[in-house]
Amino acid sequence: MNKILKFGSEFKEIEVGKIVVLGENAALRLDSGADISSFPLAYQTYGALNTEKSNAVLICHGLTADQYVVGQHPVTGKPGWWENMVGPGKPIDTAKYFVICPNVLGGCMGSFGPKETNLKTGQPYNLHFPVITIADMVRAQKLLVDYLGIPRLFSIIGASMGGMQALKWADLYPEMVVSAIPIAAAGRHTAQNIAFHEIGRQAIMADPDWCEGNYLDEKKYPAKGLAVARMTAHVTYLSEAKLARKFGRKLQGRENFTYGFEADFEIESYLRHQGASFVDRFDPNSYLYITRAMDYFDLAADNGGVLANSFARTKAAFCVICFTSDWLFPPSESKLLVHALNATAASVSYVEIATDKGHDAFLLDEPDFARTIAGFLKGVARKVKIS
Repeated sequence: MNKILKFGSEFKEIEVGKIVVLGENAALRLDSGADISSFPLAYQTYGALNTEKSNAVLICHGLTADQYVVGQHPVTGKPGWWENMVGPGKPIDTAKYFVICPNVLGGCMGSFGPKETNLKTGQPYNLHFPVITIADMVRAQKLLVDYLGIPRLFSIIGASMGGMQALKWADLYPEMVVSAIPIAAAGRHTAQNIAFHEIGRQAIMADPDWCEGNYLDEKKYPAKGLAVARMTAHVTYLSEAKLARKFGRKLQGRENFTYGFEADFEIESYLRHQGASFVDRFDPNSYLYITRAMDYFDLAADNGGVLANSFARTKAAFCVICFTSDWLFPPSESKLLVHALNATAASVSYVEIATDKGHDAFLLDEPDFARTIAGFLKGVARKVKIS
């Protein structure tokens, strides 16, 4: 379906794809205590559901991604964010699996979020949108899976914030999860991660065009603040080794310093490009809400202060994957997950990929990573007899 979405300074009428209205028969109660009903959730599917409905793979996206895992993105025109991993003959093989990827609750690519129109006022919700959590995102996804008539998910796969969702699925709906692959994730957001998110939020809110969250009503857009938020976050997705190898202290298109504040260095130019391109595809208020959802995530706190309690009821097979140079979600956090899973005698594999590409390694060409996911899924498929 077509839906008019606003990014940057323009209104764009784009083909959002599949949208389902959920919560029509019963409202969804959020962790904040708010109830939402008849709300849209946008999603994409790839491959075909088999007769037994046993081959569904739910992919949970990260903070700044969306439902466009593969294929041309309707806003940017660029390929989907996981083209190297999802498709016929690829590690997540759409010739074998039915892949579902929803845009998260609070998102800005067609799902119910702060720029949706409040039917009571006729205006965007803006900051009147209820605060959401990772658990709220998962509960909305559960409604989508029910709508699709799928009784169990063969696998739930997610990296970063997507990994948080995969873990919360195993906590909330253990009977529905056959296997889970949390990638570069953790059982809670650390103080350091919360700190970086707060810098990004403050950058957005300090932009005079944010207008206390009412920029759509004022026909303005806090592009500068959102760009700085993206630049800050993007640094955390990389590693010092990769930055040194790719950029070092190389100058951008010049041989000498300008002795001013233009982008003298290649790394400056790169980050400015990342910030500028981001504002054309993401909503500032959505950024506030989704980062806050990540900050609130704490599996142990949700389960009596004991992380292992989160997995006490699970029968799923887990493959916990991390990257050696990831300092945003370091291997130590993944090991805590493995220890908790072992404490419940869960079936768990742990794979630490040696790479200097940092947190974003899951988006890049990492052969060991691709082989790990392909091999794990094939092993689970043999056990549950998916041909």
